[in-house]
Amino acid sequence: MELRHIRYFLAVAEEGNFTRAAARLGIGQPPLSSQIKDLEREVGAQLFHRVAHGAELTEAGRAFRAGVATMPDQATVAIRSARRAASGETGQLGVGLTGTAAFNPLVPAAIRAFRRAYPDVELRIEEASSFVLLSSLVEGRLDVAILRPAESDPQDLREESLMEEPLVAALPAGHPEARGAEPLDLTRLKEDPLILTPRSVGTSLHDAALAACRAVGFEPRLGQPAPQIASILSLVAAEFGVSLVPASLGQLNVPGVAFRTVRAPEPRVGLVVAYRKDRPPQLALNFAKAARAVRARVTG
Repeated sequence: MELRHIRYFLAVAEEGNFTRAAARLGIGQPPLSSQIKDLEREVGAQLFHRVAHGAELTEAGRAFRAGVATMPDQATVAIRSARRAASGETGQLGVGLTGTAAFNPLVPAAIRAFRRAYPDVELRIEEASSFVLLSSLVEGRLDVAILRPAESDPQDLREESLMEEPLVAALPAGHPEARGAEPLDLTRLKEDPLILTPRSVGTSLHDAALAACRAVGFEPRLGQPAPQIASILSLVAAEFGVSLVPASLGQLNVPGVAFRTVRAPEPRVGLVVAYRKDRPPQLALNFAKAARAVRARVTG
């Protein structure tokens, strides 16, 4: 039994006449009568009395009409729902963020733009290290993530660059170099322990900080490692050492911590939106599109 048979049946039942129903449906009357006979054979009962003035429902026809009356509307709703899901307008999207990425103004702007464009999509936000986020993407626990890229990232992920963010020095408030109008020469910090996330947790930020020190001629003394940006800043405030962090963290008012820009060559760390290369969810592609649009507005 096909949906068109149901539509033909309902048209005849509503019009009470095969000729009028055929005109309404845009088909000939003989083909309509033939289709109704096919339906009756499939149902195993006569659905209409053919009378002089048209057609009347039989008892079986009235029972059949009660059962199928809403089917065309249900099918229309189902088709619309399927199309919206296929285009990424509904459903649930798992979005991952690294701790440092969350403070970059581009990130909340991208999330806000996506929510405005797709209000019926449920967002599930997860914050974790880049290492954890990459694993979650590969294994399908997350759909898309904004993170710091590294050369060792899995090849089965696509990473679209959003921006290159400068690193700034995070110093204890009482440090001799904590104040100054000019960009800081990193060599002034070569005797200070450098507090970083372990490389296994945040490869790109770890490597960028080491490379910045080496670029100006010294090998940094590694201090107490810290797994998250909050613990890095806490250790800096407690005078365990100094750190290099993304410039967007400079907007934070952290008691005991001072932020200084760094003299050229200015170290930078990337920010990307990442998702699976193989059959990415349309929702993830839509989120990446929203992030790219925000990037275009920010960078001009």
